[in-house]
Amino acid sequence: MASSSSSGLTFKLHPLVIVNISDHYTRVKSQMNPPVASTSCSNTNGSGNGGDSAAVVAPAPPPRVYGCVIGVQRGRTVEIFNSFELLYDPSTDSLDRAFLLKKQELYKKVFPNFYVLGWYSTGSDAEEADMHIHKALMDINESPVYVLLNPAINHAQKDLPVTIYESELHVIDGIPQLIFVNSSYTIESFIAVAAHLTSIHSAIKMLNSRIRVLHHYLVAMQKGICVPLFLWQLQNRLIS
Repeated sequence: MASSSSSGLTFKLHPLVIVNISDHYTRVKSQMNPPVASTSCSNTNGSGNGGDSAAVVAPAPPPRVYGCVIGVQRGRTVEIFNSFELLYDPSTDSLDRAFLLKKQELYKKVFPNFYVLGWYSTGSDAEEADMHIHKALMDINESPVYVLLNPAINHAQKDLPVTIYESELHVIDGIPQLIFVNSSYTIESFIAVAAHLTSIHSAIKMLNSRIRVLHHYLVAMQKGICVPLFLWQLQNRLIS
């Protein structure tokens, strides 16, 4: 793997993405390793040890979670605003494509200016199977970015445990190969995050108002009031 990218792109990563990935990993890990309560076991014949014993369950290996990162690219600047979770099939080392397209369509309605910039996962380093997933996303974005979060706790580490990879075509032993390369990035400030959350709030408020109008319209239909939907929408806007 090359040490750094030569694309010249500038990456800006919003804290919300890191929070989303961390939350995704924590939820999946807690589901895999639920807390085990100790139980008191005694011998009914009275010939046992008579002591308490707890079932010892070996912890499962750390899970890997997957999702897409979305945002905008302006010239040579790539800004990663948000992310959404994806389903992964370990038997085929691939993502659920139908689920991805459905989530992409839903997010496009709320954030029309955001595009799928790439994907994310968790782990200490990029793995060989990751390139298979990376290539599968190239029909959505021809140059996807890969955001990798290392969930392992390292108190001696001062930098964020997040790595951003690009892919580049290198000739290795006379054979062209696509490999991951490290890319530098900056974390956006709180002001930028606050502005983004404000836009999310506005989008949710608009969606809520539309759902409320539709709900009132359906209630009116149940009561036998037949009014064309566009007239009902107009009436609600005048009233509100």
